[in-house]
Amino acid sequence: MTDNNKNESILNQEKDEKIKIQEDIGSSKKLEDEVKEITVEKKLKDTEEKLLRSLAEIENQRRRFEKEVKDAFEFGSFNFAKESLAILDNLERAKLAIKNDEKLKENKDLGRFLENITIIEKDLASIFEKNRINKIDTKDKKFDPNFHQAMSEIEDAKALPGTILQEIQSGYMLGERLLRPALVGVAKKVVKNIDKKEQK
Repeated sequence: MTDNNKNESILNQEKDEKIKIQEDIGSSKKLEDEVKEITVEKKLKDTEEKLLRSLAEIENQRRRFEKEVKDAFEFGSFNFAKESLAILDNLERAKLAIKNDEKLKENKDLGRFLENITIIEKDLASIFEKNRINKIDTKDKKFDPNFHQAMSEIEDAKALPGTILQEIQSGYMLGERLLRPALVGVAKKVVKNIDKKEQK
């Protein structure tokens, strides 16, 4: 083999090696680009998931805040309303006491005085209704521990057991929330005593 051929062969070999190296570098760069692309996609996916979780948390906080504001608006006056019921109770008691007082019964102005108390009672009840404070209806209702508190049991042959027969103190609701349960007397089953005659 001549030197020229040898040199040419070496050059061709070097050329082939350079081409192979360039191909390896090219495929390495391609692989590197693919890895970078996958890494970027994974980071984007992770970031998207974090963003969605953050948005969900923000939405939950917004809903909680709205509920707290609504509850504060609706029930912020709960204690005030509950204590105001005492005024209505005292007006009712005052009317009863005045009606039953023998000395006051002789007073010719008693009727007008009781009328004025009744007007005040009605005004107060109207203010309560405008502020969603409503009286719990107990007349001929079945006892419900969610709205009523039994203070006594009354034997009554005509009434079904568990029926409210007497309202001792009115109960009230503030919207859908119990402000004060109604204190009631409830019908109970009549127990009949049968005397047994002893036979001797």
